[in-house]
Amino acid sequence: MMEEKSQHETELDEELLNRLLETGDVESFREEFLSHHPYDQATFYEKSDHDIRHMMYQYLSPKEMADIFEAIELDDDEYEDYFKEMNVNYSADLLSEMYTDDAVDVLNKLNKEQVATYLTVMNKESARQIKDLLHYEEYTAGSIMTTEFVSIPKNSTVRSAMNILRNAAPNAETIYYLFVVDEDRRLSGIVTLRDLIISDEDTLISTIMNERVVSVSVGEDQEEVARMIKDYDFLAMPVVDFQDHLLGIITVDDIIDVLDEEASDDYSKLAAVSDMDTFDRGPLTAAKKRLPWLILLTFLGMLTANLMGMFEETLDQVALLAVFIPLIAGMAGNSGTQALAVAVRGIATGDIEEKSKLKLLLQEAGTGLITGVVCGAFVVGLVYFWKGELLIGLLVGIAVMSSIFVATLAGSFIPLLIHRLKIDPAVASGPFITTLNDIISILIYLGLATTFLNQL
Repeated sequence: MMEEKSQHETELDEELLNRLLETGDVESFREEFLSHHPYDQATFYEKSDHDIRHMMYQYLSPKEMADIFEAIELDDDEYEDYFKEMNVNYSADLLSEMYTDDAVDVLNKLNKEQVATYLTVMNKESARQIKDLLHYEEYTAGSIMTTEFVSIPKNSTVRSAMNILRNAAPNAETIYYLFVVDEDRRLSGIVTLRDLIISDEDTLISTIMNERVVSVSVGEDQEEVARMIKDYDFLAMPVVDFQDHLLGIITVDDIIDVLDEEASDDYSKLAAVSDMDTFDRGPLTAAKKRLPWLILLTFLGMLTANLMGMFEETLDQVALLAVFIPLIAGMAGNSGTQALAVAVRGIATGDIEEKSKLKLLLQEAGTGLITGVVCGAFVVGLVYFWKGELLIGLLVGIAVMSSIFVATLAGSFIPLLIHRLKIDPAVASGPFITTLNDIISILIYLGLATTFLNQL
């Protein structure tokens, strides 16, 4: 019971904070508000209306507001609205107080006029560091790295390294890794905080550093960086240029954001939605995001209807065939989507390499054949006991088997082909594969029916 009470007391009291703001009790508000974690502060800020946020700008320093914006989760267009509420100098100071990579992330969400204004107003050193990162292409290692890290000379001692660490720690994003550089600032090795603590003060850094450093190029895709940090269980990854000069580091908290962003992006494409961040947006905005795919799929659907028209004579002679079209198309679409999910996930996680692509296709072919035979046999029995038509049952069963086999192959092959063409495989979306497999399954089914029409 005591533990539950303690946990309850740590929760942010929104009513109390609103009352303190409205009564102008600045000291009590600051004491209560700043006692909470920045994430809870950010949640309160995001829920508040314009008037409450305006008072918060008066009662909180740019540094305190910077902590909130480093923890906040907003849609891209909301950043612009919130920054317009603030005084320009306040906004510029806020950005200066943020870690450089976080400030760059925010500025990338703002319009060019706002960015130019803030870079002009903020202090020159912060502006210089931010400009250095802004020119890197989005979604690359350079765009998400931070320049607030601790580097130490290769020829220094543990004592001098500890002095460097003490001075740099207040502004560094992480202090658990210290990056060793030579006189030309080329990355030479890495030393952990643990290494420094357990080593003698007069020990040379060059003798205790780990020279086998895993680093990434500044132009590397952020998804590949995320995969490397996950594989190696790093807290931070150094970023270098083509001459191995140390430019910055990427920390694990930034990678968590990347993984979340990439997963959301892949899922939205699999669902044929260009942007999943539409929960809090109006129906008109959501409709604009979804309509392009739906219109494209409508044209593909018209192609399906056209194909059925080509087999009109067959359907007229044996009307019972039409009953099973949704069954065959649905099973083909579902099996294709399952194979698609396996392939896209394998590509996204890096589990699928050149040597394993053929293995994946063979595995999916075997899976498609087994599931096709089982489902086909089940359908034959179902049709026979339902309608008493053995020949039609065999036809439908063979069509189900063939459609599932082809759809499974298509679901795994298409994303691999698209990935080979340097296109995001997630664009081979579920609805697209489903519609494509509808066409294939109808061609197989009605083609077989037309061929054996005399026997029916």
